[in-house]
Amino acid sequence: MEDLVVEGITLKMLIDARETVMNSPLGVIKTPMILCSQTTLPIHVPCNTYLKLENMQVTGSFKIRGVANQFAQKSDGGHFVTLSAGNYGKSFAYAAKHYGTKGKVVMPETAPISRALLIQSFGIEVERVPTPCIMDVVNQCIQKEKMTLIHPYNDLDLIAGYTSLGFEILEVLPNPDVVVVCCGGGGLLAGVAAAIKLSGCEDTRIYGVEPEGACTMYKSFIENKPVGMDSKSIASGLAPPSAGALPYAMCKKYVEEIVLVTDDEIKSAVSTLYKAGLVVEPSGAAAFAALVNNRIPDITGRNIVIILSGGNIGKDELTSFPD
Repeated sequence: MEDLVVEGITLKMLIDARETVMNSPLGVIKTPMILCSQTTLPIHVPCNTYLKLENMQVTGSFKIRGVANQFAQKSDGGHFVTLSAGNYGKSFAYAAKHYGTKGKVVMPETAPISRALLIQSFGIEVERVPTPCIMDVVNQCIQKEKMTLIHPYNDLDLIAGYTSLGFEILEVLPNPDVVVVCCGGGGLLAGVAAAIKLSGCEDTRIYGVEPEGACTMYKSFIENKPVGMDSKSIASGLAPPSAGALPYAMCKKYVEEIVLVTDDEIKSAVSTLYKAGLVVEPSGAAAFAALVNNRIPDITGRNIVIILSGGNIGKDELTSFPD
């Protein structure tokens, strides 16, 4: 079924979604894309590296792009439920407050409490549960409380919204050699990859990056079907219980490979970026970690784009990272 959906996706559909996102009342912005050489980052890689600064996006992450398109399709309101470790929940709550709708976010209990409190500050209910129980709780909300699920990664409207980020990359760099994207459920990776490939950049290599302890898309590529696992990582935003079926189908079509990084490598990446004045959360730093730890092949002399996907990290979290 998902394969048929993927085959039906057209460039016009994605361009239309981009227009919806960029004209959204939620205030989505076009984020900067800069060369690493324009920063004080002490990295030594043999390529021209660009950083796409989604940590500067409204609500602090790329998630608002997808949420803007989702809510634009649900203008009739309702009582919505979703699942999130933080960033999607924050954008969901921000949009729900703007549109005056009710909502609930089911969060893994491993997510920082500061993120739950932030979501609650928008007037949205939060329920923290063990990761393996998340979908059971969501399904109870749907069946018993008659809520409508707005999915945080396995949703075509969401993915189409994320393509706006891919189009922005092409405005600065029309033919990138390599684009590196973090991957949790796979929505961002699928959206960016689709925008770039359907725009005619057939030779661009696109890599997804996952933590070793939360590698659902990596395992899905191996098993040729979307799979789940008991995901655990410091990058909680990249640790959903499973890969999305639709993102998986799109990633299999458009993505070169999924590569893995360790939690220690992610921590080091967060610290390195912070020292250069870039506040990036663990999930947002995964793609950068993959670059500096030599996970991306054949990069000598190439033009590479690294997406820093989010900057929602509290002072309490930063103090636990290496100096």
